[in-house]
Amino acid sequence: MDRASAFRLGECNSEVKVFLTGATGFIGSHVAQELSRRGAILRVLVRPSSRLENLRGLAAETVTGDLLQVDALRNAIAGCDAVMHVAADYRLWVTDPQTMRATNVTGTRELLRMARETHVRRVVYTSSVATMGFFSDGRIADETTPVSLANMVGHYKQSKYLAEQEAVAAARDGQEVIILNPTTPVGSNDIKPTPTGRIVVDFLNRKFPAYMDTGLNLVDVSEVAKTHVDALEAGRPGERYILGGENLTLKQILDKMSAITGLPSPTLRVPHAVAMIFAVWDQTITGKLRGREPRATVEAVRMGKKKMFVSSAKAERELGFRVVPVYAALRAAIEWFRANGYAPSA
Repeated sequence: MDRASAFRLGECNSEVKVFLTGATGFIGSHVAQELSRRGAILRVLVRPSSRLENLRGLAAETVTGDLLQVDALRNAIAGCDAVMHVAADYRLWVTDPQTMRATNVTGTRELLRMARETHVRRVVYTSSVATMGFFSDGRIADETTPVSLANMVGHYKQSKYLAEQEAVAAARDGQEVIILNPTTPVGSNDIKPTPTGRIVVDFLNRKFPAYMDTGLNLVDVSEVAKTHVDALEAGRPGERYILGGENLTLKQILDKMSAITGLPSPTLRVPHAVAMIFAVWDQTITGKLRGREPRATVEAVRMGKKKMFVSSAKAERELGFRVVPVYAALRAAIEWFRANGYAPSA
């Protein structure tokens, strides 16, 4: 069977076996559902501490393990046609950055090694738009925008950049690795929630009294999931693909949520210097002294100095990715957070 037919899911072939990490999380749960819908045989990695709500109703074999002990996963990965590595430690505040680096960087390198050793045909690695180069003036970035480790703000970005370099190096050495770079997904099943999901939750709980002049690219998590599966067939090894939606300022995002919910959108814009002072205070008092995750972090404020505006034209051309308005995904996120007790019902 040639490679193209091996990954043409949802058509005549339903025997493709996929090892998936991150299925209990946000993007990963949507990828799992899409793979299942197209007829893949799923084997999903769960940690002993993982919350399993996102696996309910999913036809999949679960494998308990950890990215820090990849050798123990050899039997689970062996016999699979593809590995989809979606899992990551995605936090903007950590007390032990070495743990994050071990999961994101070492875990990725070792999983790629295990895929090679067990003769897995193809790997789709979920990186992040955080590894791209951005501009302070809001210009649009793409996969060719110059960037280096020195441009990475904070432990999360640094770890994802280094992990992506592991994937690039593996592809350069002949392994079939496709790299996907989602922007900031929104939608249902954001159980932690992610930093983007916390923006929605804080807004719904009326804990968003002011905003900074910053910008994000919001993308429907369902479109991200579909393209993960499409990349198994259409992706070119070694290539990076931005998966984005709408480029929006933070104020525009808040205004969209206001239009959906009827809740007021904040009108007070806070200068970055003031936001930084609050972040330092919150990180010190809430984080270091009280041992709880702060609402504002120095890393997030530093990241906010650049508008993370991007183009997904390459993914549209090569993977059939669709750039769609984010309104429906925002509504889905709001409805899900309310239905699951993260915020008051309407």
